[in-house]
Amino acid sequence: MQPKSGKPARSARLATIGVELSRAALVRLGWMDFYRKTGNVALTCRHFGISRPTFYRWQRRYQPLDLTSLEERSHRPRRVRQPSWSFRLSEKVLRLRLQFPRWGKDKLAVLLRGQQLLVSVSMVGRILRQLKRQGRLVEPPRTGVPGSRRALRPRPYAVRKPKQYAVSEPGDLVEVDTLDVRPVPGVVFKQFTARDLVSRWDVIQAHSNATAAAATEFLDTLQHRMPFPIRACRWMAEVSLPPSSNRPASSVACICSCSHHARPNSRAPSNAPTALTPRSSTRSRPAPWK
Repeated sequence: MQPKSGKPARSARLATIGVELSRAALVRLGWMDFYRKTGNVALTCRHFGISRPTFYRWQRRYQPLDLTSLEERSHRPRRVRQPSWSFRLSEKVLRLRLQFPRWGKDKLAVLLRGQQLLVSVSMVGRILRQLKRQGRLVEPPRTGVPGSRRALRPRPYAVRKPKQYAVSEPGDLVEVDTLDVRPVPGVVFKQFTARDLVSRWDVIQAHSNATAAAATEFLDTLQHRMPFPIRACRWMAEVSLPPSSNRPASSVACICSCSHHARPNSRAPSNAPTALTPRSSTRSRPAPWK
């Protein structure tokens, strides 16, 4: 009994000749079988939803006696550019980079030209990449560099809660934010606002500016005015407690300090669990007094 046309027939043919093809190659083999039966390129392209250039490209590559011709080929160029620098130049670049670990290819090229070595900036960059691939050059940690992501430093005044920290009772999480208040022209106050996510209990206090000392004072006021103990606090403003704060460790051990702009979601249900992850906000500053 002959197998039916289609996938069973192709599977039987591949099993007979002992060839294993990928899924993409099997799809292209279906194109060729359909075209051999119909003899119409336009119908084949409409049936499989492909373009004519795509079909013609694989048709030129297709060999009926070698089904692996329908597999993807490597796009690596046949001729790869070989290094044109000498081992002596590579050693000099490595020695200079170890001496000045923060200097890039531009400054290293200037130093090499001062040693009567004619080398371009791009060549110095290629030498550095090759040294990194070989493991001969290991970049130092980039902590402390302006603009880079700095490592978290130990904070004796605050303990960060885990991301899966859930909020279910009053005091589990209190969000603090600041706002500019301009009652009269030329007078600007910083309003500290704290809101409990479950009970919606608010505490408001005004200061002349948003400094670390003002944030510390507002924390004391917050703990006295809240009718329940505070277990975690999230800062939305760009203020933080000073590392050398003289606050008792027992009163701030559960405080989590974050420096992000955000606004509490007033539409969220009171019993919805909330994780201590920073949220983005489109809140803009109030317009200046006119």
